[in-house]
Amino acid sequence: MLSCKELVAHSSDFLDGQLSLRERLSVRAHLAMCRHCRRFIRQMKVTQGVLRALPETAIPELEALAERLAQQRRKP
Repeated sequence: MLSCKELVAHSSDFLDGQLSLRERLSVRAHLAMCRHCRRFIRQMKVTQGVLRALPETAIPELEALAERLAQQRRKP
């Protein structure tokens, strides 16, 4: 069975459907036993969904907001 570290290393390929049958079965067996990794995979699925929903072209207002937030974060 995979360790948690190995599962994390395979997580993107698992979510993208790029693992062999044997690898998928190993991941699924680990997920059946490990609630922490199940939560991690759920979070990864949400993250993928959010990233896919973002527009492909940059939105100037969004870029300006991100820059302002970054500047505020750098202030002591």
